Order: sequence, then C-alpha cells, then structure tokens
Amino acid sequence: MAEKTTGNAFNFKLFKRLLSFTRPYRGTYYFVALSAILLSALSIAMPYLIKVLIDDYIIPQEANGIFTVAAVMVGVLCLEVVLQFCFIFFANWLGQQVIRDLRVKLFKHMLHFKMKYFDTSAVGKLVTRAVSDIETIASIFSQGLFMIISDLLKMVVILGFMAYSSWQLTLISLIVMPFILYATRVFQKAMKKAFEEVRTQVSNLNSFVQERVTGMKIVQIFNREKVEYAQFKEINDKHRNAWVKTVWYNSIFFPIAEMASSITIALIVFLGFQLILNEQSGFGSAIQIGTIVMFIQLAQMLFRPLRQIADKFNTLQMGMVAANRVFGILDTNSSIDNDGTIEAKNLKGAIEFKDVKFSYVEDELVLKGINFKVAPGETVAIVGATGAGKSTIINLLSRFYEIDSGDILIDDASAKAYQLESLRSQIAVVLQDVFLFADTILNNITLEDSTITEDDVITAAKEIGVHKFIASLPNGYHYNVKERGVMLSSGQRQLIAFLRAYVSNPSILVLDEATSSVDGYSEQLIQEATDKITKGRTSIVIAHRLATIKKADKIIVMDAGKIVEMGNHEQLLSKDSGYYKNLYEVQFLQEEVV
Repeated sequence: MAEKTTGNAFNFKLFKRLLSFTRPYRGTYYFVALSAILLSALSIAMPYLIKVLIDDYIIPQEANGIFTVAAVMVGVLCLEVVLQFCFIFFANWLGQQVIRDLRVKLFKHMLHFKMKYFDTSAVGKLVTRAVSDIETIASIFSQGLFMIISDLLKMVVILGFMAYSSWQLTLISLIVMPFILYATRVFQKAMKKAFEEVRTQVSNLNSFVQERVTGMKIVQIFNREKVEYAQFKEINDKHRNAWVKTVWYNSIFFPIAEMASSITIALIVFLGFQLILNEQSGFGSAIQIGTIVMFIQLAQMLFRPLRQIADKFNTLQMGMVAANRVFGILDTNSSIDNDGTIEAKNLKGAIEFKDVKFSYVEDELVLKGINFKVAPGETVAIVGATGAGKSTIINLLSRFYEIDSGDILIDDASAKAYQLESLRSQIAVVLQDVFLFADTILNNITLEDSTITEDDVITAAKEIGVHKFIASLPNGYHYNVKERGVMLSSGQRQLIAFLRAYVSNPSILVLDEATSSVDGYSEQLIQEATDKITKGRTSIVIAHRLATIKKADKIIVMDAGKIVEMGNHEQLLSKDSGYYKNLYEVQFLQEEVV
C-alpha cells in the first residue's frame, strides 16, 4: 500500500520506489548525475580565478597575465554553460520519461478496476491523479532531486575549498550554519503538511468543476446557479488558503536565510581585514585581499544552494505528496479476479443463476437468492419496479461486480472459470444510459477494433435498419458526435449502441431497453433493431415496452431483490392477483390500448 501521510519531512521508502522507474534510463540517470558532479567541481573555479586575478595581477599591477586569466575564465564559463544545458535538458527528459511510464501503468491499472471502485470514487479526483499529480512528479527530477544533489555537492566542494584556503574564515562562515539548518528542517516539515493540503484542495476543486460542467443542464434546469456559485467560492477559497499557507512559510524562511548570509559576509570582511592588519594576531599567517573577495563569493555560493535546497525541497516534497497519492491508486487492489482458464469461444448461450446473492454495500443485499435458467437462443424479459434488482442481474452476468455467494453458470461452467476478456467478448451489453466518446460514429461502433471494417459496419447497419439515419448525417459514419455524443438525440445514441453490440457478433446479448425518452420514429427503429439483433441468440432484456415483453420466451418478475414470478405473458396474466398481472394493468395496459 502507499505510505501513510505523516508529518515527516521526507519518505525515503516512497522515494526509493519512485526511483525504480528510472531503471530503464540508467544511462541518462548517470549522465545527469555526472553533470551535477562536474558542475559542483567548477563552482569554485570562478571565485578562485578572481582571487588570482586580484592578488597576483591587479594589486601588483602585472598587466601581462590579466588576459590569460580572463581567457581561462571565459573557457570555464563556456564549459559551465554546456554542462548546465546538459544537466537541465536531460534531467527534464528523464522526468518526462518516468511520468510517461507511470501514467501508462496507472491508466492500465485503472482500466481493470471493478465498477464498484468507480461507483465510490470521484471522477475529478481520479483525473487529478492521472494528470495533475503525475505531472507534479516530473518536477522531482527536473527541479527537485538532481538540483538538490547538485546543490549539496556544491556545498561540500565549497566548504572543502574554503577550509583548505583559510580555516579561520571558514569557521566564521559556519557560525550561523546550525541556525540555518534548524530553520530549514522546521521549514521542510511545515511545507510538507502545507503541500498535502494543497493537493487535497486541488483534487476537490477539479472534482467539483468537472461534475458541475458535466451536469450544467441540471444546474440550470433547477436554478442552482447561485447555490453552485456559492459552493465553488467556498472550495476555491480553501484552495487559495492552502496555497497562501505555503507562501507564508516561504516569506518567513527566505528573509531569514538572506539575513544569515549578510551577517556571515559582514563577519568575513571584518575578520579578514583584521588578519591583514595584524599578521601576528594569533590566527596564523596573514591573508590577502583577493582571498577575502573569494570568501565573500564562496559564502554567497554556500548559502545560495542552501536557500535553493529549501526551495527545491518544496518542489521535491510536493512531488512526493503527489507520488504518494498516485501510488495509493496503484496499490489499490480492486480488480475482478481473472483466474479462469476456459476461453469463451462460440458459446451456446445457456445461462443459469444459482442462489445468487449480491450487495453493493456490505450486509445490504440487493439480490436475495436469485435462481433462473435461460436456454440457448431464448429471450428473457426482466420486469419489476425501480430498485428491484433488474440492472444488477445484467451487471453480474458480465462480471462487472463480484457476487457475494451462489454461482452464475454459462454453458454449464462457472462464469469465474472463463478468461475474463474472452467472456466479455462474447457478451454484448446495451445500457440504458448510452455513452459515446468524442469521436466519429464509426470509431464509436468499432471501438478501434481492427477486425471490424467500415464495410462490416455499413452492412450491419443496413441489416438492422439504421444505415439511412447514419448516412443522412454530415460525413455519415465519420460524423464526430463530440463529448458524450451530444450531437445526437437520445434515440440516435441508442441506435448507435445497438449497432455497436450487433457488429461484435456476441453469443449473449444484454439489453436495457430504454425507449421512454425517445421519439416515435426512433422507438420504431429501436424496436426493429431489437428484433433483429436478438434473433437466434440468447438475450436478456430489461423490458420497458409491452411489445418486447410479449415476444419474450420467458418473463422474470422481480420485487425487492427476489424473483416473485416467472413464465410467459399468457401464463403470468392467468394468475389471479399476481404481481405481473397487477403490473400489467397499472403500467402496460394503457400502452396496449393506445
């Protein structure tokens, strides 16, 4: 599981796990590390050359060597620019490679989650994990990890060179170091908590905006604009406050670091000139003006990485918080068990539910011991009041959810015994709420299946009577239906869903035949399509129309998660005070009269 959020400044176990994603790019990783080392070594070159220039040439007024030293300085600068380019470019390149691999792994993992996971998880938060959080992880490599390593190496090199040049001035430079280190530690812990709050508020904001934009029609229909605006302002304020807290910590820490740096430089200048004025002061041999200038530069370089480390540590910790959230999803074990060995091929379509019990929420049964059989090629209609468990049955057949107990047999073998992918390839489902992607009609029908050609789709469309409707659209089968198919009516979307199911040539067909919200013409086309695609194959239909129910070989009547009656239309009507007869008289009789 992902590491639990704590107040610790850094989580090395989580960091080690993240670094494992760099293994395919070890060459680049080591090259970036080498560039950091070389940049650290070059960090002392310029201050030292300035010291040499002052002490050996400017003060003695030796003009002959000035140009030589200047040329060396230009060479060092050019080398530093090249190394800096390599360091920045390849560190960012490595970060992008890692997050590409991580995002692919995350999305692949999410593709196999149970429907129950998506039922209880906000879409906006999942999008934040897959997009925003993973992008934040990239900054660990581009601005965090290697920058911190480079800065630490620079500090070590600078301290070593300072100690070699003058231990007295080095001690002066280190007087305020313990205070800065303590302040940095406190700052890091505070920033980690602040960034955790930032990521939480970013997720909440993304989730809220996505849901409201998607459901804008409902917002406007029920005059919820003012209410939603007020809620958005509240969430946005929390998001702002989370960021302001990080700004507050930065505004405290960086002035303290600047003040410490200024105090150190003042002490270096004071002690340095004391040593120059009094060679016998007891601190050892005298130093030169160039050395003081060099130490001022080195001290600034020593404190600058320290300030940058704190800043980069912010970036690193923000990336670590994001990584913790991403790994939280990767460590979520919410996939359907796929231990089956039987390949579902050319199924006859025999189905049997044996004492099936199921609950979406533990101890709240939705199906309470369901038993029924469907013969190959038979059409079964399921009727009942809302919440009776009709849709749950069709969800369980395709193993979108795991049953609590009992068994579901397909061709006399348990559904769990089949390979999950092959089983679902033999079951086509047309749901009441049709979902279309922002793509062409053709791609929404084939779902990018290379085995289904455009000619196959056109032939199938003609067979079930929807070709004329599609051909009448601009660009025909290449008409882009936009997000969620908004360019089509609900009836047209359902016709596309029927065609999508038909071209897959399933052994078992499951239909949530919702035609209550479509026009008469679309309903007629849907009815004709239903008759065509159910012919000769096992079909389970959640029936909303009397015509479909009458044609069914068997009708299953459900109430409160149980099967209360079963038979054909005439048999069920013959039962006095029967549940179906009552349902027929209340719900279907008026339709028959019309």
